[in-house]
Amino acid sequence: MANILIVEDEPGIASFVSKGLKSAGHLPTAVATGEDGLSHALTGGYDLIILDIGLPDMDGFVVLERMRGQGVATPVIILTARSSVGDTVQGLESGADDYMAKPFRFEELLARVRLRLRSDVASVSATTHIRVGDLVMDLPKHRVTLSGAPVDLSAREFSLLEAFMSHEDQVLSREQLLDRVWGYDFDPGSNVVDVYVRYLRRKIGNEWITTVRNMGYRLSEPRNEPRRR
Repeated sequence: MANILIVEDEPGIASFVSKGLKSAGHLPTAVATGEDGLSHALTGGYDLIILDIGLPDMDGFVVLERMRGQGVATPVIILTARSSVGDTVQGLESGADDYMAKPFRFEELLARVRLRLRSDVASVSATTHIRVGDLVMDLPKHRVTLSGAPVDLSAREFSLLEAFMSHEDQVLSREQLLDRVWGYDFDPGSNVVDVYVRYLRRKIGNEWITTVRNMGYRLSEPRNEPRRR
């Protein structure tokens, strides 16, 4: 499962792609403007971005160049009605990883999505330990240590911490965390994410998990504050 940002101003296409990606097991988020696409991309909470070029407020190439200029390395697939060689070259030179012209078949788009995610998935699958500073997660043994000392976590706390540590320094929304840890069937209006974040903070220290107002939470290694021992 991947978090995929769709930046597309045509509601029909955005809905079509979103539904297809959901059916394939992914978690899509759709926005309709370049400004919204850029602000979402800058959170770092996405594994892949599908970007239209003909956006109402700014050219998609400008969005892409600003993303890359601000250090966003997330794979980008351009999806656009512009299909000339010049547009394709411009897209790739602006930092896109792939380029698809409209109209398109969803099966082909999904194949390209899988291709761009494959290396990341393989890397995650091969990972046995996740480390963020002094916080270390041993996945096969289902064990966490902080500065060498064991941290006793429930299964749900472990899964939530794994989601955070796998996306270090990235903002994860409550919806993303609900889907990753509790699944689609859980009540989206529940405050269970906030409750379990409080549990984690008690066990690893408040300084590890930051609340990002109106967006979600981010786990980062504390820089200047003393760590819990």
